[in-house]
Amino acid sequence: MKITRRALLAAGAALTATATLAACSSGGGFGSPAASASASSSAVASDNHQPLTILIGTSGDAETNAVKDAVAAWSKQSGTQATVNVASDLGQQLSQGFAGGNPPDLFYVTNDSVATYASNGSLEPYVTQLKNKDSFYPSLVKAFTVNGKEYAAPKDFSTLALVINTDMWTAAGLTDKDYPTTWDQLESVAQKLTTPQHVGLAVSGQFERLGVFMAEAGGWLVDDNGKAAASSDANVQGLTYAKKLLSDGAMKYASQLGAGWGGEAFGTQKAAMTIEGNWISGAMTKDYSSVKYKVVKLPAGPKGEGTIQYDGGWGMASQSKNKGGALDLVTYLTQPDQQLGFAKAFGVMPSVQSIADQWKQQFPEQTAFLDSAASSKSIPSVAGISDVIKNFDSQLDGLSSTDPKQILDKVQTNLQALPGLS
Repeated sequence: MKITRRALLAAGAALTATATLAACSSGGGFGSPAASASASSSAVASDNHQPLTILIGTSGDAETNAVKDAVAAWSKQSGTQATVNVASDLGQQLSQGFAGGNPPDLFYVTNDSVATYASNGSLEPYVTQLKNKDSFYPSLVKAFTVNGKEYAAPKDFSTLALVINTDMWTAAGLTDKDYPTTWDQLESVAQKLTTPQHVGLAVSGQFERLGVFMAEAGGWLVDDNGKAAASSDANVQGLTYAKKLLSDGAMKYASQLGAGWGGEAFGTQKAAMTIEGNWISGAMTKDYSSVKYKVVKLPAGPKGEGTIQYDGGWGMASQSKNKGGALDLVTYLTQPDQQLGFAKAFGVMPSVQSIADQWKQQFPEQTAFLDSAASSKSIPSVAGISDVIKNFDSQLDGLSSTDPKQILDKVQTNLQALPGLS
């Protein structure tokens, strides 16, 4: 999932560079006059006999095979030919497909890129037509909603939690009662866990991890009215706390430890704790199986609990020639039994609420990730947000020696340049 995440972030940026695409679709039913108007505007028509193509960015063979098997089962059941292709560069391939008038019918999309796709007419706002449209977590539906239109059905999601090396925890004289629930406690245990051999806490040096402290302080990139709010006092407080951990040596960026991401720093035992999503379970099983660990919710900040949510969805091309078939396939792929199958195959959390208890029973060691959903925040669905976050990440490289307010003021300026945020 880590790979997918980064690939899809790149997808949003790549699509921004695409010059012109078909006109926006109406959002009406596929058999309705409105849909016909939409089809006419993009020079395509919905034909249920047309084969479907599906483009995914994958975390590995397990995900690829699970999606291919599910699509093949649907194809056999429906009689509609459907082919799953794995993208080597999802953003580039989507951009080329849209520009050339032959995009895949369905494809992976993240909430931070959906607004870019929607703004140039690439996406069909089809979600309200799904039979199971009310089964998804409301926060996930909101994450894929742009200007009141629901553009992508949530397929799965992830949250960030605190991952702890239990052997190092015990060696430091800590017990289950010491799992941190406040910022002060996190700082205290991170210091106790820091030795010449490893640091207490390691994270990837980017907003997608450090942003949890902004959320826990009551801040975020936008306020309740959807306006830019990066330079708020709450966000300054959150980054100031992160800077203190860095300055004290209780926390380091994974790159400072020679690791590519927090999970690698943790798995190679260069850190006793990290902040990562549930995708880390796959890496721990595959690459670091000897490391014992426990996942707990992130400690609360001054304004309570908070974490970041990553949303994966199914995007449908407005130029698809078989939107009816694509709609049926999305319904099939987001059914509870399919979602549990995907969870078992490659470790994702289901997007439908009805199977939360089943998921927790099957994956009790990951319960903290799903329990964190209630306090999670998604990256705003705004065209151009990926570029703003990329610049934010580059500034965070120097957080330990830079005034957090200075960094956030630059982010605020960049956010206010995006449509609708000023």
